[in-house]
Amino acid sequence: MSKNDHPPRLFISYSWSSHDHQQWVMTLASELRESGVDVILDKWDLKEGHDSIRFMESMVTDESVTKVIIVSDKTYATKADGRAGGVGTESQIISSKVYETSKQEKFVAVVPEKEDGKAWLPTFYGKRIYIDLSESENYAQNFEQLLRWIYDQPLYLKPEIGKRPAFLTNSSAVSLGTSSRHRRALDAVKQGKPFAAGAVDEYFQAVSEGFEKFRIKIDLEKEYDEQVFENIEAFLPCRNEIIQLLTAIAQYGSLPDIDLKTHRFLESLLPYMDRPQHLTHYRETDFDNFRFIVHELFLYAVAIFLKSERFDTTQALLSTPYYVHGRISYPQSGAFGYAVFRNYARVLDHRNQRLSLGRLSLTADLLKDRSKTSGLDFNQLMQADFVLFLRGTQSGERWFPETLLYASHSYTAFEIFARSMSQKYFDSIKALIGVANKEEVGKLLLNFKGPQSQLPRWQFDTFNPELLVGYEMLCTRS
Repeated sequence: MSKNDHPPRLFISYSWSSHDHQQWVMTLASELRESGVDVILDKWDLKEGHDSIRFMESMVTDESVTKVIIVSDKTYATKADGRAGGVGTESQIISSKVYETSKQEKFVAVVPEKEDGKAWLPTFYGKRIYIDLSESENYAQNFEQLLRWIYDQPLYLKPEIGKRPAFLTNSSAVSLGTSSRHRRALDAVKQGKPFAAGAVDEYFQAVSEGFEKFRIKIDLEKEYDEQVFENIEAFLPCRNEIIQLLTAIAQYGSLPDIDLKTHRFLESLLPYMDRPQHLTHYRETDFDNFRFIVHELFLYAVAIFLKSERFDTTQALLSTPYYVHGRISYPQSGAFGYAVFRNYARVLDHRNQRLSLGRLSLTADLLKDRSKTSGLDFNQLMQADFVLFLRGTQSGERWFPETLLYASHSYTAFEIFARSMSQKYFDSIKALIGVANKEEVGKLLLNFKGPQSQLPRWQFDTFNPELLVGYEMLCTRS
């Protein structure tokens, strides 16, 4: 039999203040025994002819007695401080053990009564935490707290320490240096302060300018795909910072011109996805870290505003063209649709092959794994990807929905479409995918059927748009 199979042994130290108090202690002891605790109580275990002092000392010092309860009422506290009677002797023994170490897990005071809200505790117990059983309305909850202490099963468990983030061991690790601006903008948005718009503008500008710090300086002694992977991981705290502010903006909804501010911020990141004007020697994959990062941020922006049902803002992000000056992928400057954010990061495929990872899409896997620290459910990210894909099919935008690899076995509609069982709700989201009614949704879905299907595939995996839209249930209620 293992140690964990034995019930915990516990000794109760208390004063014989009154008959009612003794009965209270015996009731407590009985409840503990009913809960699997091997309680040792003088009423039960101290027999005629026994040495009471030795009995008390052995209970405190015996290693098999893992827990000691000090039932501290006014009489106990007074006698302990005055070293009077059996309590005085007992408390001397206990206090010496309590003082032996600053980390003391064997002893706890249980308070059966208070006077003017004050607990009676012996001086030696100091400011240690006690368990309050003095109020009937909180007795059950605090009795559970006592049991958790006895069994060493706290309600709140400290999580295991994870691995040191890889980017911290990277000598080239960088940050945007925007923490103070982020705190100021976040607080201003949440508090509705008059300078909130300016604080957000200031933060967005700092982020955009700070992106240059994440430009990869090629290390010829390291595989390039490894450098890209480390760079993307190093950006994670910055990404979460941006997500946190966008979420607050969407939730609090009091910021003027938020559609324009968010659009211009995302637009300011696009130049990083291509060659800077001053760079003459480059490889096409030299900007793949930015291509992944900017694509991810755009996807989160759409997901956040969809989740908060800020459909007007979402529509603005999808319908307003993005201006890019001197983009290398095009002969001239110009304005482009939202598909400009989906620029293929080829180096991730190279990594998949080089390491023989066997992933259908390393981009999809990264997006899913990184969503765990975003504060947003991955399903919300897939919903955003699906909306972008549907709208792109309707409008001619070429949007490849990477995350929908994980929707290949999904048979339920995404939230905004499930809610569109209501005609009124459907009317609020239909512009997002560029349709006017349910019939046009049906026509849109025809694009994904037959030999000319425009449905993306990952080898043999794909998804069912009709199920993700919940077509049969659309607009079936007013």
